[in-house]
Amino acid sequence: MLGLQTTIYKVSDIDKATEWYSKAFETTPYFNEPYYVGFNIKGYELGLQPENLPTVEKVESVVAYWGVENIQETYDRLIGLGAIENEKPFNVGGEILTATVKDPFGNVLGLIYNPYFQL
Repeated sequence: MLGLQTTIYKVSDIDKATEWYSKAFETTPYFNEPYYVGFNIKGYELGLQPENLPTVEKVESVVAYWGVENIQETYDRLIGLGAIENEKPFNVGGEILTATVKDPFGNVLGLIYNPYFQL
């Protein structure tokens, strides 16, 4: 195992999702095709793929947490962009804070502030 490299979100409308994720992550995709959109987020891949059977009712069994400097500010910004509240920022131990929102396509997007994390 080499470690986590890619997180892919299935979306009902890849064009709208590309626009939303571009705003959410404040970047543009490096690869943009109807079958896959790829963003480079500090060396990690965030991918979007169209769903065969679009739904916003998705299972929350796995959550990828994206590191942030200010969790409340980022959480509030994503809500302002149209994300839905899922788990408000809370302390999970020490100085570590986590939160989750649902993107407009039903995917759970995790946020984490972890000053102890090092690559």
